[in-house]
Amino acid sequence: MLQADLYVRVSTDEQADKGYSIRSQEEVLRKYCNLQNIKVRKVVNEDYSAKTFNRPAWTEMLNKFRREKGKAVDLLLFTKWDRFSRNAGDAYQMINILRKIGIDPQAVEQPLDLSIPENKMMLAFYLAAPEVENDRRALNTFYGMRRARKEGRYLTTGPYGYVNRTTEFGAKTIVPIEPKASLVKWAFEQIAKGEFAIDQVRKELNKRGLKCSKSHFYTLVQNPVYYGKIVVPEYRDEPRQLVQGLHEPIVSEELFYEVQDVLNGRKRTQLVKYSSLDNLPLRGYLVCPKCGKQLTGSASKGRKDYYYYYHCIAACGVRYKAESANGTFLDDLKKFIPKPGMSELFKYIVNDVYSQQSGSQMDCRKDLLNRIQAENDRLAKARKLLLDETIDSADYKSIKGECETKLLSLEAKLTGFGKSTQNIESLLNQTIDMLSRLDNLYLEGNTALKREIIGSIYPEKLVFDGFTYRTTRVNEAARLIFLINSELYSKKNRTNLDFSKLSCSVAGAGLEPTTFGL
Repeated sequence: MLQADLYVRVSTDEQADKGYSIRSQEEVLRKYCNLQNIKVRKVVNEDYSAKTFNRPAWTEMLNKFRREKGKAVDLLLFTKWDRFSRNAGDAYQMINILRKIGIDPQAVEQPLDLSIPENKMMLAFYLAAPEVENDRRALNTFYGMRRARKEGRYLTTGPYGYVNRTTEFGAKTIVPIEPKASLVKWAFEQIAKGEFAIDQVRKELNKRGLKCSKSHFYTLVQNPVYYGKIVVPEYRDEPRQLVQGLHEPIVSEELFYEVQDVLNGRKRTQLVKYSSLDNLPLRGYLVCPKCGKQLTGSASKGRKDYYYYYHCIAACGVRYKAESANGTFLDDLKKFIPKPGMSELFKYIVNDVYSQQSGSQMDCRKDLLNRIQAENDRLAKARKLLLDETIDSADYKSIKGECETKLLSLEAKLTGFGKSTQNIESLLNQTIDMLSRLDNLYLEGNTALKREIIGSIYPEKLVFDGFTYRTTRVNEAARLIFLINSELYSKKNRTNLDFSKLSCSVAGAGLEPTTFGL
């Protein structure tokens, strides 16, 4: 009497679409065995794809067959050949392995006597049909997903800062989620400023809750999804393209391309390295008054506690207590706080300066338009050379890719210039509010915020001699506050303050709208 193992396989999709179930397959196989007087030894249930034979239950069953060397069972029965495999090449190989062990695989609803050569043609059909069905289904899915991307839909799990949602019409989309979206925006802004190294920005984000590796962070800040674009990958003759997404962007296009310039080395800035020690916020900003080298900072262990110092990297003997230097800096910072009633005067002068300089924005915009036209002309010329067979398609593709990259960057900058002509009233109000409580912001802020305040007010290094700070350049918005305070409260000039001279003085220094961001 022949003995057989029953193999029952189903996948989730097939069970939903075609009604293949474990129970129905097992019922068909047992009825067949009763009719043919075959003894059933075991039923093997599988819930796995048949694209390969790398399936848990199948692997365990095959290993058992090899240990028994075909002495325990004669047949391996399944309902149809697509339950056995959906890959013709792998199926032929597995059939040979089973027959060498002494086990004959058979589909009870598609029976074949493989000892008859002509039946191998039918076997080829039975094995090829499910593979073709699988390939067609995969291709339809691929084209459907590609079409959805071209329509601006994001299909997979949303990147950090987004969460997947379903609209009221049943469409899948992604929406920003706080506070993750704000962390992503902060990262882009810090990299664009160029004040800190990119990895320092990543480490600060890790402290704030965004846990990611260095490679993951670089991938994140290069993802066009964050400025509202969807990537459609290259396929056959279609080049890679960016389409406008249906989701809400987290950062502007201009900010995104500023960050790409920093990553690609096109925007070079002198980065400040800093320690995470909260007691040394000025580390990296101070210059030795004796030798001109940079002052660093470190902790020294005493009998009962640690004591912090700023000291020269050249070991020239200059050393200051951090507590004293930090306190002196805070006193120096207070001179940039507007005196009571000076807010309107400050806004009046800045508005006057801003209106004087708005004309230069038009010149910059015109220059960008000329550069965009030049790239378009270059692309048109390359197209003509291709048609004249002066260059081949590979050269044209290279030129086209280079031109399109430059055009994307230039158009993003042009968009930024269009926004810079907006009313700055709200920005001024925000600046006045921040400046009026500058000392409290500095005292209550963490190390990163303190260094942002230091860097925004003092673009150049500070020379500290133990008593006072001096520098060659100060942020123009802060200098204007200081100038108004000193001029207005000088008894000598209190009654004849010349607003026009203040405006000319600030305008000559090149005050920009971005100067207000502390």
